[in-house]
Amino acid sequence: MTPPRIALAQINTVPGDIPGNASLIRAAWQRADQVGADLVVFPELALVGYSPRDLLFRPRFVDRAMQELRELASSGYRSAALVGTALPRQGVGRPFWNGAALLRDGRIEQTFHKELLPVYDVFDEARYFEPGRGGSFNLRGHRIGVTICEDLWFVGEGRLEIPSYSADPVAQRAAEGAEVIVNLSASPYHWGKATARQRTMVGAARRSGCPVLLCNVWGGNDEILFDGGSCAVAADGSLIVRGRRFANDLLVVDSWVGETEPSIEELDIRELREALVMGLRDYASKCGFREVVLGLSGGIDSALTACLAVEALGNRALRGLAMPSRFSSRESVEDAMDLAQRLQIRCDLVPIENAYAALTTSLEPALGSVPFGLMHENLQARIRGVLLMGVSNQTGALLVTTGNKSELATGYCTLYGDMCGGLAAISDVYKTEVYTLAATYEEAGQLPHRSMTKAPSAELRPNQTDQDSLPPYSELDRVLAWHLEEGWGATEIVAKDPGLSLATVQRVLALVARSEYKRKQAAPGLRVSRKAFGYGRRVPLVASRLDFLDPGTSRVGSAH
Repeated sequence: MTPPRIALAQINTVPGDIPGNASLIRAAWQRADQVGADLVVFPELALVGYSPRDLLFRPRFVDRAMQELRELASSGYRSAALVGTALPRQGVGRPFWNGAALLRDGRIEQTFHKELLPVYDVFDEARYFEPGRGGSFNLRGHRIGVTICEDLWFVGEGRLEIPSYSADPVAQRAAEGAEVIVNLSASPYHWGKATARQRTMVGAARRSGCPVLLCNVWGGNDEILFDGGSCAVAADGSLIVRGRRFANDLLVVDSWVGETEPSIEELDIRELREALVMGLRDYASKCGFREVVLGLSGGIDSALTACLAVEALGNRALRGLAMPSRFSSRESVEDAMDLAQRLQIRCDLVPIENAYAALTTSLEPALGSVPFGLMHENLQARIRGVLLMGVSNQTGALLVTTGNKSELATGYCTLYGDMCGGLAAISDVYKTEVYTLAATYEEAGQLPHRSMTKAPSAELRPNQTDQDSLPPYSELDRVLAWHLEEGWGATEIVAKDPGLSLATVQRVLALVARSEYKRKQAAPGLRVSRKAFGYGRRVPLVASRLDFLDPGTSRVGSAH
């Protein structure tokens, strides 16, 4: 018997925008109908957007979604549709299911519920949903099993925070007689996630003996990015078809036989660039910003951020401020202006010397005459933050901060200064990765070569460089990756990476611990790694770090 034609509609939804999401669903459904699909599958929570979080608790929110769902069902298309949405429930427990509705013949024919609710990293679904029961339905004489996102990932990744579940919804669908498994997904992006997702699909297909079809959402919602990459694999794990990344797609599957062996996608720095551009574009557009402003120092971080912003929004949407102080080099101002010229963006020169002198004089009645120190360095950064926020307030432009993950991890940043802003575009990108990303723009002639080669410096005191206060970035980033993404302490890191000294590792981990309070007040950042700062990191401010720092350290305080 010829298998049914199933379309996977990869769309970019907005949390809470029920009418807008419904329009996307209707348009994709119409296209699927035109190409002769028997069924079109949409992503997880497509109607309400992933994730609506506490919007679910607003009065009539889910009722409004159900009303829109009924209107979608009456759209009159020949094909059936499987739409992800929040579904109301009664009784003890949470008031909603994370569900999927089968729309066919003008009505909501059947509903299915997510069984495995993730509560790790960026997920907190048990706050809103009650675990339910999946199921299956008939389509042209074939049994289609329905699962939702985590239901496919019942085997953990070997990390302590990610569970392996006792139930396996995929195997259960197969035991109930399903011939093919469809999965409505909102699987967040991180660098390398596409390979992990495909590996999970292959495992699900082989243990169930069924083809597996996954429809994933794409786009940026707050800190979380989604890459699409919808996919279908045959029962033997071979690849049937794979969809586009970071873009709309309608993937039509009309065969359950794979054509190629599953492949491991190589990590490509341009993929990371594409993810950041998408995240910046979606954050600005979905929040209603048409313009972006940022500080241009002539350094590599602000140069990369400017390049990303221009690629995301166009050069007319970006304006820069170069704000030199008495400690800024002539070359830094030249590099900032060179970058602006290459990108064809507006860059205003706004010296801060007068404001700096006025503030230091104003503090004399309280502090007297004090030697130059941290206060004077941070005053400069905070003056720049005030000026950038002033432009943002006056023009309505989104202020994008330019700090990277290495700086944010170690506290090499100033609260209410260079941390000011509405979005931290590269806060999940290590400094070594910043250089690799920036090189792609330098190759295209968009970024000055001198920004790539000069020693990085905050230029807040004479002859300052980052390495006055931090280990070389080639060492620092290795320590941070082991600690932040693997959760290892000092002794474990040195054992795994003998090229690092225990003293260096302990020093770095102390900086990370001491700076937690800063990160609690940072702008939201685009998540592109397995473990980013922000929503998915839940570390107390008041805690002993003895287990991480090792030996001979009892407590690490915060140096405000």
